[in-house]
Amino acid sequence: MTRITLGSAVLRGTVATALMASLMSTSALGAPPVDLSKWSPEYVRSIAGTQDFDTAADCAKVTPLDYKGRLTFWYQGVFEGDPDLLRQYYKDFFATFRKTYPNIQLEEQALTYNDLLDKFRTALLGNAAPMAVRLQILGGTEFASKGYLQPLKPEDVGYSTEDYWPGAMKAVTWEGVSYGIPTNNETMAFIWNADIFKRAGLDPDKAPATWDDVIKYSKQIHDKLGIAGYGLVARKNAGNTPYRFMPQLWAYGGGVFDEATANPTYEQVNLDSPQSKAALQASYDMYVRDKSVPVSALTNQQADNQPLFLAGQLGMMISHPSDYDVMLDLQKKATGADKDKAQTVIDNMRYGLIPTGPDGKRAVVFGGSNIHILKPEYVEGGKVDEPAAKAIICMWTSPEWSLKMAYAGSNPGNLNGFKTKWMKERLDNIKFLDVTTSMLPYGIPFPALPQAPEIMNIIVPDMLQNALTGAMTVDEAADDAAKRVRDLMGGL
Repeated sequence: MTRITLGSAVLRGTVATALMASLMSTSALGAPPVDLSKWSPEYVRSIAGTQDFDTAADCAKVTPLDYKGRLTFWYQGVFEGDPDLLRQYYKDFFATFRKTYPNIQLEEQALTYNDLLDKFRTALLGNAAPMAVRLQILGGTEFASKGYLQPLKPEDVGYSTEDYWPGAMKAVTWEGVSYGIPTNNETMAFIWNADIFKRAGLDPDKAPATWDDVIKYSKQIHDKLGIAGYGLVARKNAGNTPYRFMPQLWAYGGGVFDEATANPTYEQVNLDSPQSKAALQASYDMYVRDKSVPVSALTNQQADNQPLFLAGQLGMMISHPSDYDVMLDLQKKATGADKDKAQTVIDNMRYGLIPTGPDGKRAVVFGGSNIHILKPEYVEGGKVDEPAAKAIICMWTSPEWSLKMAYAGSNPGNLNGFKTKWMKERLDNIKFLDVTTSMLPYGIPFPALPQAPEIMNIIVPDMLQNALTGAMTVDEAADDAAKRVRDLMGGL
C-alpha cells in the first residue's frame, strides 16, 4: 500500500501562515506545552511518548477520589459510522471513572450528533437539563450567550488555558469569559480509491490538487465507470454537511462572514459574494450538470458514503482517519466475493490534503467538542454537584483521556495528549493519521457566534438543497441564504 508522507512543507505559504495565526491568535496567553510553530508530522512524532501523566492523581487535586456525590451528564456518543475501537474507549472511560470515583453516582446519556442540540434546547426550556454536557464545537457560544452555562476554564479543573489550542478556546468564549473546555479538536482529509482512479484514467497516487479538479475527476469517474465520483453530502440539519461544504466555500474565497481571516469581525455577510456563489456552483455542477455524485446526496451523511466507498461505488470523499478503521470493521462483516472486493478497496485507500481553491487557498473545518457545566436553575432538581462535574471534566480533558476518546478519528483537546505514549501508539497503528493532523494548521473554526448552529446546520444546508433541487438558481439560493443570515444577525 502506498503511504502518503507529508513533511514540514505542509506549513509553508501565506495561506497556512494566516490560518495558523487564526488558530493561535489569543492575547495574553503564555507558551503552550508544545511548539505550534513547528507543527508537522515529523514534529508530532518527535514529541509523542515523551511524557507520562497520572490522571487519577491530577484529578484528585480537583475533586478528592473519595468524594461522594451524584452527576447527570449528556454527551455526543458513538454512532453507526464510528469504528469499534472508539466504542471500546468510551466503555473504558466510564468504567475507569466509576472505578476512580466509586462514590459518585453517575447517570450518563449518549445522544447522536444530530439529536443532541435539539434535545438539549428542549431540556433547557423545561429546566430539565443535565448538570454537565459535552457538546459539539458549535454549541458553546449559543448557550453561553443565553445564560445557561456556568463560567468554566481549564484552570478550574487543574489545567492551563495554554494547554489547549487558542482557536478551540475561542469556541468556548463569550464576551471575554470562558464557559467550557475543549475535549478534542480535529481536521479531516481527502480520501480516494487509487484503483478507481487508475481504471478511470487518473493518476492513482495523486489526490486532486484543486476543487476544480474534484469536479473534473468526479465526472471522469462517473462517465468511464458508471459510479459516483465524489461523496457530496447535503443533508439538512446534519453536522456532516457544513463540515464538508465549508472547506469548499473557504477554498473558493467565500465564507458566511470573514471567518476565514486571521482576525474575523463577523460584520459583513459574504454568502452572496461571487466567490461563495462559485463554490455553490461547483456543487451544482457535480450534482445537477454532471450527475457524478450519489443521487442520495441530499439525504446522505458520511455514514451513508462509507458503505458506498467500501463497495467500490464511490471514488472520493472527505472524512477522518477513523474511516480506515470503519472500512476494516465493515469488511469483517462481509462474506464471500464482497469480502474480497472490500479488501481491494482497503488496499487502495489513500489520504491526502483537502484540495485548494482557484487562488491556492486550502481550508478545513477546525472541529471538535467542548464540555460545560450548567447553571442550577436549568437543571432537573435545581442543583448542580460541581465537584462531581469537575471530576468527570478533569478526567475527560486530561492528556490521557482527551487522547484516548479521540483515538481513532480526532485529536486531543489537551495539547499534552500529543506527548503521551498513547499518541505514539496511535501514530504507529492508525494509517494516515499524519495526513489529517497535517491539516490542523489549515483549520478554520466556525464563527464564534450564538447563531452559528442555526447558520451551519440549517441555513447552509438549505442553500445547498435549494440550488441542487432546482427550487432556486445558484444565485438565488446564495442570495436567499445571505438574507437569512442578515436577518438572523439583526440586519448586518
